Amino acid sequence: MVVITLQRNKCIGCNYCVELAPNQFQMSKKDGKSVLLHAQDKKGFFTLKSNDFLIFDDCDKAAKACPVKIITVKNI
Repeated sequence: MVVITLQRNKCIGCNYCVELAPNQFQMSKKDGKSVLLHAQDKKGFFTLKSNDFLIFDDCDKAAKACPVKIITVKNI
């Protein structure tokens, strides 16, 4: 299972995550911050759990490119 977490309130809107993993991330038109699609919000931590291991590489690249390091990706 792939687990992706986004601390949305710390997002600076750089758009790297959307460029590298467009199927999992998009930018909000309301506030210009990243949105992790289909994620559950728990106290500002948006988490997506997926059995699709094909998303791991793109999301891992997005996490590494994030300048504020608010994306984590785990393969469990």
